[in-house]
Amino acid sequence: MSDTDDRRQLQDVMLAYAAAVDDRDMARYRACFADDVEIVGFGEETITGADNWTASVESQLEAFSATQHLMGPQLATVSGDTASARTDVQALHVIKDGDGAMFTLWATYLTNFVRTGEGWKIARHELVIRGTQQSS
Repeated sequence: MSDTDDRRQLQDVMLAYAAAVDDRDMARYRACFADDVEIVGFGEETITGADNWTASVESQLEAFSATQHLMGPQLATVSGDTASARTDVQALHVIKDGDGAMFTLWATYLTNFVRTGEGWKIARHELVIRGTQQSS
């Protein structure tokens, strides 16, 4: 497989990640991750395991009536069956029962991937928060 194909597939994983969250398609979201994924920066504790992480996200989404994750261009490095990428994100969250209140997050995802028999999967995913804003 060419470097260009790998980069496109890595980008597709992150786009599927964002679309699955926004569509509340937790099966598709779970499929983005390696079973033993490590999640860092989304709270005080590191979360290990794709099933644990997916359940956590599903629970957190209950606070929002809608979300939209906008991904910036990805800077990726591929080395055999592993890869890393930096992806900027702007995430809009409409607060449920908040009379139109919104929470906006500007951040960078630092993501490590592993190639599996099912394609690229997220092996480690870190959120680096750049800023937040809540409006009413």
